[in-house]
Amino acid sequence: MMPEEIELEMAKIQRLREVLVRRESELRFMMDDIQLCKDIMTLKKELQNLVAIPVYPTPGILSLTEKEKTKLEKQREDELIQKIHRLVQKRDFLVDDAEVERLREAEEDKEMAEFLRIKLKPLDKVTQCPASTPTDKKAEPPPPLPPNKPTIAKTGAAIIKDCCGATQCTIM
Repeated sequence: MMPEEIELEMAKIQRLREVLVRRESELRFMMDDIQLCKDIMTLKKELQNLVAIPVYPTPGILSLTEKEKTKLEKQREDELIQKIHRLVQKRDFLVDDAEVERLREAEEDKEMAEFLRIKLKPLDKVTQCPASTPTDKKAEPPPPLPPNKPTIAKTGAAIIKDCCGATQCTIM
């Protein structure tokens, strides 16, 4: 192998490594998001159960009023609402962070594609058959660029957005 071919192979291996690291990061993000959604759902159920505490019948009174709730029950409701609020804020930050990361990766992909395109041009000249003459050459399309990102990563981000993101899911 020629040094240029070795260098190109190293660049391809580095690119594959970057794609795998990105995918691992996306999977971790998805796991965190799923856990946050589960936690939010659990707290919401607890809050619903607390709000819908069965009333011990008192003659002439069918339900508890706010005045009749114990201080402890009100305090627990407020605590649950605050916890839900914090989890939603944490999830919003996670989604925003994922979007920033996606944009950064897109920029890196453009730079890598340009780098590989520049590196492939000299290699094409070296590996061309010497029997061809300049008059025999036809305009060849440039070599294909590496894919920007695995398609599964885009579907992962779409799943996250559908869950509690732009469109409200059943958890939220």
